[in-house]
Amino acid sequence: MKTTILITGGAGNVASALANKLAQNQDNYIVIVDNLSTGSLSKIPKLQNVAFVKANVNNYNDVVPVFGRYNFDYVFHYAAVVGVKRTLENPIMVLEDIEGIKNILSLSKNSGVKRVFYSSSSEVYGEPFEIPQNEHTTPLNSRLPYAIVKNVGEAFFKSYFQEYGLEYTIFRFFNTYGPNQSEDFVVPRFLKSALKNEPIYIYGDGMQTRSFCYVDDNVDTCIKAMSSKNCVNDVLNVGSDIEQTVLSLAQNIIEITKSKSKIIHLPPLEEGDMTRRCPDTSKMKAILGRELITLEVGISYLIKSL
Repeated sequence: MKTTILITGGAGNVASALANKLAQNQDNYIVIVDNLSTGSLSKIPKLQNVAFVKANVNNYNDVVPVFGRYNFDYVFHYAAVVGVKRTLENPIMVLEDIEGIKNILSLSKNSGVKRVFYSSSSEVYGEPFEIPQNEHTTPLNSRLPYAIVKNVGEAFFKSYFQEYGLEYTIFRFFNTYGPNQSEDFVVPRFLKSALKNEPIYIYGDGMQTRSFCYVDDNVDTCIKAMSSKNCVNDVLNVGSDIEQTVLSLAQNIIEITKSKSKIIHLPPLEEGDMTRRCPDTSKMKAILGRELITLEVGISYLIKSL
């Protein structure tokens, strides 16, 4: 018997990788919904058990026919406006994503979906009160529209379980990188510059910290979460627990690629560039059941994919 899975935002980097991995199991039938505002048709797997529907989940009339046509067992709601620069420049567009959250939950609740999975973000933590950032002890304090929407989304998922019994898992994604990722994100931007021996630009002094998770670790964790009882109706950090500065990331990429690129510092961003970011990944590692891919190995995979 086939398992039918909806992935919203499935033409994006992480969601398309998720679709591709799920589709390797012929017992799965994957339906991707995306309005292609930032996603790309080229990222959608060209497989017999993958279907694509161009639709905007923020528009109820767009997405309701999809639920009428298919009986979904699971839903991954990944559709969202992403990218620090884009989300800061388009706050109203970001806030409209709340409608998509409500639409997906309402339709899932009324159509027998077993569990919904939500791509939240490390941004909900804001400036850290503790490192590593733990799902249940670190306060959520960001004031940026993107983070507020993710936080509101988490509240909707929890509320739908409380009111209607619709089970959920919330993924708080930390920086994830991989093939086909746009240059809105730091790793592909630095890597492209390094491979061309062009300057690598960093906002501020580069002492802000991040951790970088290769997309395979992200996807494998999210798929294993489908069968794990340890994260039902719970929140799960998904990322790497190796904290490093943005400056050291640039230096590492220059070293790995043997680049002649120079690092140039730009004025700091006015907002949205948190000083530190690193997750507590103990729950993730228990679910994944293997070591995470190192940055050096992940960068080598990226270079091979170019």
